[in-house]
Amino acid sequence: MKTILHRIHSILLQTLLCVPLAAQPAYDYSRIQTEDLGRGLICVRDGDSVVISWRLLNDDTAQTAFNVYCNNKKLNAKPLINSTFIKAKAEKQTATYRVATLDDGKESGRKDGTFTLKSSSTGPYLSIPLQQPAGGITPNGQRYRYSANDASVGDVDGDGEYEIILKWDPSNAHDNSHEGYTGNVHLDCYKLTGEHLWRIDLGKNIRAGAHYTQFMVYDLDGDGRAEVVCKTADGTRDGRGTVIGDSTADYRIDQDIDKEIEGKGIRQRQRVSGRILQGPEYLTVFSGLTGEALSTVDYIPARGNVSSWGDSYGNRCDRFLACVGYLDGIHPSVIMCRGYYTKTYLAAFDWDGKALTLRWLFDSEAVDQERRTADPHALPYSGQGNHNLRVADVDGDGCDEITYGSMAVDHDGTPLYTTGMGHGDAIHLMAFYPDSTQLQVWDVHENRRDGSDFRDAHTGRIIFQIKDNSDVGRGMAADIDPTNPGLEMWSSSQRGYFDVKGQLHPTDFWIPQNSAVWWDGDLCRELLDRGAISKYNWKQNSIDRIFQFDGCEFNNGSKSNPCLAADILGDWREEVIVRTRDSSELRIYHTTLPTDRRFPCWMHDIPYRLSVATENVGYNQPREPGRYFASDMKE
Repeated sequence: MKTILHRIHSILLQTLLCVPLAAQPAYDYSRIQTEDLGRGLICVRDGDSVVISWRLLNDDTAQTAFNVYCNNKKLNAKPLINSTFIKAKAEKQTATYRVATLDDGKESGRKDGTFTLKSSSTGPYLSIPLQQPAGGITPNGQRYRYSANDASVGDVDGDGEYEIILKWDPSNAHDNSHEGYTGNVHLDCYKLTGEHLWRIDLGKNIRAGAHYTQFMVYDLDGDGRAEVVCKTADGTRDGRGTVIGDSTADYRIDQDIDKEIEGKGIRQRQRVSGRILQGPEYLTVFSGLTGEALSTVDYIPARGNVSSWGDSYGNRCDRFLACVGYLDGIHPSVIMCRGYYTKTYLAAFDWDGKALTLRWLFDSEAVDQERRTADPHALPYSGQGNHNLRVADVDGDGCDEITYGSMAVDHDGTPLYTTGMGHGDAIHLMAFYPDSTQLQVWDVHENRRDGSDFRDAHTGRIIFQIKDNSDVGRGMAADIDPTNPGLEMWSSSQRGYFDVKGQLHPTDFWIPQNSAVWWDGDLCRELLDRGAISKYNWKQNSIDRIFQFDGCEFNNGSKSNPCLAADILGDWREEVIVRTRDSSELRIYHTTLPTDRRFPCWMHDIPYRLSVATENVGYNQPREPGRYFASDMKE
């Protein structure tokens, strides 16, 4: 009864807050209060030169111009109005740079920015020294050490600049399908100056791996300071040293169970160790400033009967995803998700600064049962999830929907559509057409049947499909060829790329498939993969490497992603945050290539900002905007 009443209340609330589709243009985010960001001034060395770059903000106009100073000496002869990037001769000693905002032709002091470039700075990056956790030994005697892994950003202190929240993974972190104990997972917070603010130890009852700890960093209550939300358990220690639940509890198992051999339908008795298949599960909101646990509730959905998820050893029941979305069109909610191979649950929570409350719960089994009662051949919502997800207003009602692999959930927690094509490893949601007023989805599948599909993000209508009897493990989409209208899309099943009409443009090589980044000065996107940035050369039909992250490592094996890539500083191009090989340092790389374009900070594009929040989820996906952005877009 409580769930039914909650759903009724949820629908009534959405009816009041969300403007009907016909009453406003698609993707109207005007009611949302975005982050109050500063100039994000950054200075890095490029040989004997210094690169100075800063943000264009939403409240800047076409006439807003800038002056740039070094130690109070102006560097530009005329006000800068065509870009937010300048190169100058570098000072040998530590120098202070300042960007001054000109409104109506005069320096107004509005959102001016300063940056001190130390004489010790040598490369095109900011250096953040890390406090690496000490390694340890598992109950079965295995030693492990720590490496910096996924990261996210949020303004935790309200000063208009981002802090970095970094996840530390032990060297024995495991995919759900693998056995073994793991070390504890830690979350750290660092200021861009290198100051370490806090550390959260998630404890022995949270297993380490890409599918277990999805941490959302976002200002959920609108107070100008970001919170951190993630799954916790007995023994989690917050940033002030307070332990959640029972500090002595240890739910890790080491026993024989009947285990199904994947893909063979055979069950046999096997030893299982290190998994956590019992004990309470929690969801905690932490202060982004102190790491203090502000509120802890039971995690929804609960694991319940492990075997009801499709196996008896915890592979499928512990497949977690998470995201943030503006479900009422105004306030951000955090959505915690469980399951995608079989049954799937999405639970939306609201945080008002005092209490964490459930907004709605999506249950794929209940949805499928209801729909099949009316139509026995209805396509399923269960078993449709990916290792990642996307959030954007896909139907134009001003509220965000969750695209969950091959299906989508509406802003009120009701089903939107399903293609029935099942699970996949990568998904992309953007405006693919130059004249598009809608969003589309490029999705790949590993069921050795459906290959890849390109579809309408609102209805799920298939625009074209590339069927394939192989496991299509990776897929990408971006504008990489300015001679071809619209965005390009490609996957691991073929060499070359498809255009928006479904025509294959073949190549003799594989186009990198993991991620992308805006790095050079044009409007095409570059390719970010395996420790390097590459560019598709449409003239020579080749892949050209344009930047190498020397001395650094990318994360997560074949997924090969940086800790984070996003437009967190400087102009509209994106920064790439990577760890050094020994994880003693984070480096925030900024492009040194000039551009004669300027655009508002990408973090003020809501779908882009939400995709940054979910970049650490499962198999990391690139940031993607809510509007068409490519070399052939209209000015």
